[in-house]
Amino acid sequence: MKFKKTAKGSIAYCQHTPSDIEPNWFGADFWRQQSAITGSSKGRYTTWFVDASRVASEQNQWVLRHYYRGGLIEKISRDQYLFTGLEKTRAVAELALLETLFDQGFAVPKPIAANVERSGLFYRADLIIERVEGAEDLVARLSKSSMSELQWQTLGEAIAEFHNHGVYHADLNAKNILICADKFYLIDFDRGELRKPNAQWQQANMSRLLRSFRKELSKLANLAFAEENWQQLHQAYQAKLNQ
Repeated sequence: MKFKKTAKGSIAYCQHTPSDIEPNWFGADFWRQQSAITGSSKGRYTTWFVDASRVASEQNQWVLRHYYRGGLIEKISRDQYLFTGLEKTRAVAELALLETLFDQGFAVPKPIAANVERSGLFYRADLIIERVEGAEDLVARLSKSSMSELQWQTLGEAIAEFHNHGVYHADLNAKNILICADKFYLIDFDRGELRKPNAQWQQANMSRLLRSFRKELSKLANLAFAEENWQQLHQAYQAKLNQ
């Protein structure tokens, strides 16, 4: 990972990222001016999909995400965080983790760059990753069609592979898992980290995932998820764990 100073802070970028990347690349308005916004994903806030070929030799789409606070503190500060060092910012930490995982062959999006803008003791941040072409999150997929038993088992094995290597995902939920053909990807590694494999945090991860499936089912009655599917996933996960 490389760094470059900007007028308001710093940009961290990966080896394959164009070195002429500028802070305005991290704003939706810039891509809108290039007529390069190709879509968006709306949750609490909007994540933008952009056509990178408009500014770089990249032929793929990028995903642009701004960091926002959640919970009660959001009422005090919508998107500002206390600055305690560049590499400790949420954007740079997530970029570094993604780069490590991607280089090791894990099914995660290709990392591109992170932008950090200082304002006194605080900072705001953005992240750019490559979009996984043809993928959709599990909630979108299961709202349209079911998955086979083999696919549920494959998902369980994929999660176990991350856990076996100490990859902690702070928000493992159905929307942070993508499916493309029969391959599963984990996304959104904000506050994620590498830890010593431990049954306590691994089980907490899995419990969080199960709660998310049940929550989505309560909102979407036609969601193709049943407790039987969880058993298929979890049995395959247990069989793969610690192998």
